[in-house]
This record gives sequence, structure tokens and C-alpha cells, in this order.
Amino acid sequence: QVQLVESGGGLVQAGGSLRLSCAASGRTFSVYAMGWFRQAPGKEREFVAAIKWSGRGTDYADSVKARFTISRDNAKNTLYLQMNSLKPEDTAVYYCAIDSYGVWPKRTGYAYWGQGTQVTVSS
Repeated sequence: QVQLVESGGGLVQAGGSLRLSCAASGRTFSVYAMGWFRQAPGKEREFVAAIKWSGRGTDYADSVKARFTISRDNAKNTLYLQMNSLKPEDTAVYYCAIDSYGVWPKRTGYAYWGQGTQVTVSS
């Protein structure tokens, strides 16, 4: 089992920045990829960004490309999402996810999920 705990969400004005963190614990020795997803009220959950746990490889949704940056600290088993130039449409609950298998780019099929952290961007 893997446990994921997100943090760093909050209320920010449009144009501002936030940094989300996701701490992983448990059976993290065989991680293939980690990702960020979000779900806005009344909408389906959508892919935001993903990163390979070893080696190179990042992937972004078009809506966040050039504004968001995904990164990881393998020593700390922690995933990050730096969000800049935030827009009201970025308002959502943000979830991190992890999986031990997959084919890159991996935008679906994650096995473990965190509980989510709320991000609200005011206009």
C-alpha cells in the first residue's frame, strides 16, 4: 500500500502562485510515475501533469503548460507542483496519484490517490 498526503492549497488572487506538495509513504520503492489531477465543481477529474520517478520525463495538460511545473524529490518521496500565473479556471481540488506500472506518457490508470487539497483562485 501507498499513502499520499497533499498540502499547500489555499486561496490566491489571479496571477498569483502556489506550490503543492504530495508526500508519499509506504511501498514507494517501485514507483513508475506520479501525477497531479484536479476536479472543479460539476466537472470530471482531469489530468494536470505527470513525472517519471526515475530518469527524465514530464508531461503537462495544454491548459497548464508554461504556467505549472511538476518536480520530485526522490530522497524525500515528495512530489511538487509549482503553479504560477494562476487563473480563476484553475480553481479545483488537486489530487496527487502514484503508480508502479505504465507506458509513458502516463495520464490515466493511477492506482493510489491522495485525499486532495483545495485551490481557489479569485478574480
